[in-house]
Amino acid sequence: MEMVMKYNFNMQKRRKIISWAIVLMGPIILLAVKGDMPRLLEMVHVRYEDISFALLPSADKAFAFGEAHFDAETPATYDIDRAEHFFVEAVSLDPKLPYLYHELARISFLRGNNARALALINLQIAAQGDNTPNSYYVRGLIEGYMGNYADSSRDYERFLQFDPNNWAAINDYSWVLLKSNRPQDAADALARGLSLFPDNPWLLNSYATALYELGQFRGALEAAAHARNAALHISRADWLHAYPGNDPHIAEEGISTLQKSTEDNIHTIELALVSGKVQ
Repeated sequence: MEMVMKYNFNMQKRRKIISWAIVLMGPIILLAVKGDMPRLLEMVHVRYEDISFALLPSADKAFAFGEAHFDAETPATYDIDRAEHFFVEAVSLDPKLPYLYHELARISFLRGNNARALALINLQIAAQGDNTPNSYYVRGLIEGYMGNYADSSRDYERFLQFDPNNWAAINDYSWVLLKSNRPQDAADALARGLSLFPDNPWLLNSYATALYELGQFRGALEAAAHARNAALHISRADWLHAYPGNDPHIAEEGISTLQKSTEDNIHTIELALVSGKVQ
């Protein structure tokens, strides 16, 4: 009798899964009929994840699926809503998984919800501390955008202890220092970064700003001109690598923004030179 009941239960479960799979496959069949291959491939991938996770749920699988949708270098699968869905599923299964709240904080930051992002990254650091050093970088970024420059600079300094040659962190750190009216410290940090990455347009552009703030206009103009030339050679792949969590569909806009920033810097510095404020 017990075996019969177990068999009936398994059959009911199997029928439920099959019925659910048929419902999920319906849109895929429709797209196949229409011949919409890009959308078809995307839908197949999504349905595979849904079915796979429903049959064998795990925190590691949820996190892996979330990461796959939160990578700017794979635009075909980038979807922060879906990434967040799987990260939340992972939290429900194993909240101690490394970098879990870190990723949720990044998503909140990208959505402009800085208060929630800060709360999540604080939760991450409280739980993992130095085990997830990149979280200091993310907290520094959030704090900087919230205007908490002193806290932000300390978090960048903490992160740079783990990864001293990370050019993006050096650049963001210098931005916070400039906002804190510490142009000399910013120039020193950027000079070290440029000794490692002499043609990096982000570092060069920030260095030009730091020198301008110090009144060193000729040096600033030289750095700005170098930044402009370097920015002209930035590829889509370069931008996506520099902003791994950002929407890949705005890569061209991001490149244009950087290039315009270098032009604006040159214009500002040239006006200072013309006005006779030369040092």
